[in-house]
Amino acid sequence: MYKLLIFDWDGTLIDSTRRIASSVRSAAADLNLPVPSWYAAQDIIGLGLPEAIKTLFPGEGDDIIDPMRERYGHYYLGADTTPTALFPGVQDTLESLSAKGYRLAVATGKSRKGLDHVFAETGIGHLFETSRCADETASKPNPLMLHELLAETGVSPAQALMIGDTEYDLEMGQRADIDTVAVSYGAHHIDRLTVLKPVVEIHQFVELEHWLDQHNGLNEHEGIA
Repeated sequence: MYKLLIFDWDGTLIDSTRRIASSVRSAAADLNLPVPSWYAAQDIIGLGLPEAIKTLFPGEGDDIIDPMRERYGHYYLGADTTPTALFPGVQDTLESLSAKGYRLAVATGKSRKGLDHVFAETGIGHLFETSRCADETASKPNPLMLHELLAETGVSPAQALMIGDTEYDLEMGQRADIDTVAVSYGAHHIDRLTVLKPVVEIHQFVELEHWLDQHNGLNEHEGIA
């Protein structure tokens, strides 16, 4: 039975991929770097920012990391007005899962500053028992952040589930011996996720609770032991 549900943030819980890509492109333009395509800027979602920058600009040195971090933060946290919102059903589903006794956590490529900002902005931060950000540990797909979450919560890999929208999320889960759920509506096409053998694919967030109820043999209003 799954007891700990670990969620990616961007592209899984919140529709933020367009703002991330737009902010990356604007930051690159400000620094006179080659502006990545929309596809390339979206493809790095899930990685920590230093890893994303090295992927997008392989010919540049580490000296661009801090300026890119500053410019990206300038756009994402305010100057870029591309709309972001929780995907339909996210808040209600998370509240229902929490009420049923599931323990909820976040494993994200965001910085701690960025995650705290969106926790406050969305008003759902209180639903998560714990979280790990890319600037606190190794970036996805390294499984270290999952190992740390398991150690902190005392949950075994067999009782945890990683839910994400990128191959980085699913590879991280696979490397941590944690089952994964592939979200089809996020940054990476579902075909890239299915090769990593998730236990289920979901196409709307609300499907997760229905699948968990069936998997754990619960009725609609029953909680886990």
